[in-house]
Amino acid sequence: MSEITYTCEIPAAHMQKIFGENDRYIQKLEKDLSVVVSDRNGELRITGEESKVKRCVDILTELQKASSLGGDIEEQKVDYALALSEEEQTEALGEIDKDLICHTINGKPIKPKTLGQKAYVDAIRKNMIVFGLGPAGTGKTYLAMAMAITAFKRDEVSRIILARPAIEAGEKLGFLPGDLQSKVDPYLRPLYDALYQIMGAETFAKNMEKGLIEVAPLAYMRGRTLDNAYIILDEAQNTTPAQMKMFLTRIGFGSKVIVTGDSSQKDLPRDAKSGLDVAQKVLKNIDDIAFCNLTSKDVVRHPLVQKIVKAYEDYESHTEKRQERVKYRISRDGRRK
Repeated sequence: MSEITYTCEIPAAHMQKIFGENDRYIQKLEKDLSVVVSDRNGELRITGEESKVKRCVDILTELQKASSLGGDIEEQKVDYALALSEEEQTEALGEIDKDLICHTINGKPIKPKTLGQKAYVDAIRKNMIVFGLGPAGTGKTYLAMAMAITAFKRDEVSRIILARPAIEAGEKLGFLPGDLQSKVDPYLRPLYDALYQIMGAETFAKNMEKGLIEVAPLAYMRGRTLDNAYIILDEAQNTTPAQMKMFLTRIGFGSKVIVTGDSSQKDLPRDAKSGLDVAQKVLKNIDDIAFCNLTSKDVVRHPLVQKIVKAYEDYESHTEKRQERVKYRISRDGRRK
């Protein structure tokens, strides 16, 4: 196939961001798309197969738009732009980038970074109860925390309640030293990390003292009615069906609930049913309840994490299919007898 050369201009203000440190982003585009990009005083010349050159131009255009909005260009964004370009959806990157949830205490904007995350955030805005399902690194908990803190700051809710099943201790925390808070803190550390980043440690501590932010193990939700609150249940794959039912029936008026979990990372006993799995079957057709399934495409940690998650997804899918074939053969042979 014949090569073409396309010329485009990128303002100097955006050039450094788009090229990346030591030109690593441009080198990534060159390697993945088999093109050559040369810079001549702000004028870029892109040479390669026509389809690959078009993809490269589309990606550079969207990265320039992202830079003009004031956002940083990270490796994840470049990787995701490459993935979108394969499906001719590069323009979606701009739509995702416009969706600002809030800023961290250091001024860093918090936005969805993938189409899956954008759908998840939109579902949270539209529904009373949202289940965010997917592997580690997809931003399920962090985005839920950002949405909760934003609603709290706007006085849309009067408090934030964070719960997590302390499955490693069987929810029987009495044998551990210290008060309730010191006993459950190790299990709730990911939630604290998000709170510190978005709200700041001092503001968080003040709201905790006032009882406006509550962090507790799931067992302590029993017998309560939670009105006008933003409630997040994390690691929900480790709940039993009874615990999940108990939690969901605590919800009062003016409240919003986000349940996050990863069905592939259960810590329950081998023969125990997960409350998250049961909830997906029982609640799937109820209005104002949404289920958002994030995948390896939505992993926003190091690119290697995305590859690890994808490899496990493929392995588990292959294992499930093999087990189904074995069950079918056993059933078929039994009928023949």
